[in-house]
Amino acid sequence: MIVYAVINQKGGVGKSTTAAALWAGLSSRGYKTLAIELDSQGNLSYTAGASSEGKTALSLLTGEAKAEETIQHTRNGDIIAASKALVGADAFITDTGKEYRIKEALEPISGLYDYVVIDTPPALGILTVNALTACDKVIIPAQADIYSLQGIEQLIETIKPVKKYCNPNLKIEGILLTRHNSRLVLTKDITSYVQQLASRLETKVFTAPIRECVAVKEAQLNRKSIFEYAPKENAALDYAALIDELLA
Repeated sequence: MIVYAVINQKGGVGKSTTAAALWAGLSSRGYKTLAIELDSQGNLSYTAGASSEGKTALSLLTGEAKAEETIQHTRNGDIIAASKALVGADAFITDTGKEYRIKEALEPISGLYDYVVIDTPPALGILTVNALTACDKVIIPAQADIYSLQGIEQLIETIKPVKKYCNPNLKIEGILLTRHNSRLVLTKDITSYVQQLASRLETKVFTAPIRECVAVKEAQLNRKSIFEYAPKENAALDYAALIDELLA
């Protein structure tokens, strides 16, 4: 089982969209894939048609439920949904070993799935640290703007101690440029800076950026994956190329 975490502390960079596309794309190719949403906004859970009531990702973190008790089977695939109460996680998840809650919860179901995709909140708190501790690989979505890239700078400082103390095998798989418009001069300048960041992280920038595409929002509105809603649109083609690159 390979666990991916999709992370950037800057909101609005296509983090949940990327997690949803990765989850749906891997599932559509026949892989057994589980999504876990740690973002209290619940965007991924909403798109999946999952309930944020009852046993959720919060139940995993508090130890109130086992992973198999929290999994919901939706038309989009298996998911452990978010809870609005996750917003206060840093205040009540304080016990020793708090960084390992998700990792330990996933161990009993490791034989059931080929891939797990964790969607994280736009913050570098205990939820993101749990995702970093539990995952094998990190995907960092980023837009071609300086605020988005500053989020990566701060993420670097969070990853260092997690890799040192909690997850020495943690690998940053790459930086993914989202909402991309190759015609903008600013985009070309920022792309060069992203390459420099990737070098510092000892990783790469994914070959295929995700082009700006209105079909993404339409798919979310209709609670469908981009592959189901608009398989021939740019975003679907770009995310398919991302998955090809990951599998290769």
